[in-house]
Formats: sequence, C-alpha cells, structure tokens
Amino acid sequence: MTELHLILASASPARTKLLTDAGIAHSVLVSDVDEDAVTARYGVTDPADTALLLARAKAEAVASLPDAEGALVLGCDSVFELDGEPYGKPYEADVARQRWQRMSGRHGVLHTGHWLIDCRDVPADAGEEDAEDGEDTNDGGTGATVGAIASAGVYFAQLSEAEIDAYIATGEPLQVAGSFTIDSLGGAFIEKVDGDPHAVVGLSVSTLRRLLSDAEVAITDLWLPRPAG
Repeated sequence: MTELHLILASASPARTKLLTDAGIAHSVLVSDVDEDAVTARYGVTDPADTALLLARAKAEAVASLPDAEGALVLGCDSVFELDGEPYGKPYEADVARQRWQRMSGRHGVLHTGHWLIDCRDVPADAGEEDAEDGEDTNDGGTGATVGAIASAGVYFAQLSEAEIDAYIATGEPLQVAGSFTIDSLGGAFIEKVDGDPHAVVGLSVSTLRRLLSDAEVAITDLWLPRPAG
C-alpha cells in the first residue's frame, strides 16, 4: 500500500502542535494566499463562509505545488464572530485592544474552516478484476476535495483594563483570529467553550476524521508509531 502523507497548509504553530499531540503524522507547507485579496474577490461577509473559503484557498494553493503530489492536503482558517461581525487577525495593538474591550464579559462564535484535497493518483481502473477476487486494491487516491466548518461558542471573562493592556503587550493576540488563544496565555480569560475546543485552537481533529473518511482514509492510518513499552 502507498504510504499516506498529510500536508498541513498552515503556518500556525498551534495547528501543527495539535496534530502532533493527536499522534497524526504530517508535514507543513505554507501557502502564499493573500487572505484580503481572496475575500475581496468573492465579497464574502458571512464569518463561517469566510473561514471555509480561506481554508479552501490555502489547500488549493498548496495542492498545486509539486511537493504536494501524492499527498493529502489540509487547509484551515479561523474567523471569530461577534454580533455578526467577523474578526480575523488584528495585527495592530489598538485593534486588538478595541476588540477585547468589546468582547470582555461576552461570548461569540469561533468558526474554523477545513478543506481537504486528495492529491494522490486516481487509478485509471477501479481494479474490478482484483475486487472480484476479494482483494482491496484501493492504493490510489479518490480525487476528493471536501470541506467542513467546525464552530464553537467562546465565553469570555470580564477583564480589567490592566489585564487587557497586559495581554496586548505580550503580542500574542495580534496574530490570531479573534485576538485570543485558548491554548496559551489567552486561556486564562476564557470561562467556557460550547462545542469542540479543538476548533477554537484552529483545527478540529474530529472534523478532519470525517473529511479523511470522504477520501477513503482512516485517521488511524496516519497515527505516528507509539514507542514500545
């Protein structure tokens, strides 16, 4: 059987750590997608649709590269929604501070889009003759290109101005969707998550499992070998 290879089309350290912690073998190949250009082109305003669109754009950009040949490519993107307004990465301290002043003591929804592309060769024939002999001949790809969104409600604590300023000063909120993390410093300010917490980190492993199933791949086949003993 052909060895499976999963490529994560994301520069997010949190996403690759999540996959590693889940025992899923993968490599990282970052796309050069201009997120603002993609959203401007399609005029997407719904936060969930935006997350899925950007995840697809990243997956397709990496899938088109020679290094992706024979691999499964996963693109992900997250968008936070508060009062129907999408919050991507703030980049600037003043923007992050304004968001936290608005989010403090309230709750919103974090949407993470996932897009999986099967870049393995699709067999010219389905191996019907071998199938008649009872043999599993599906060593090739399916050509699947599938996506899904995982969303979770995020409930924030009531923060003081000093706490907001201290958090902004760390620089952590500037490069993450919604201006917060759950798996690092920002976790102290999140009181509850309603839904898959992995989606808030930026990649739902259970959603990945379902997408892999559409490509006729078992997630267990991607598990890293466990040390003996």
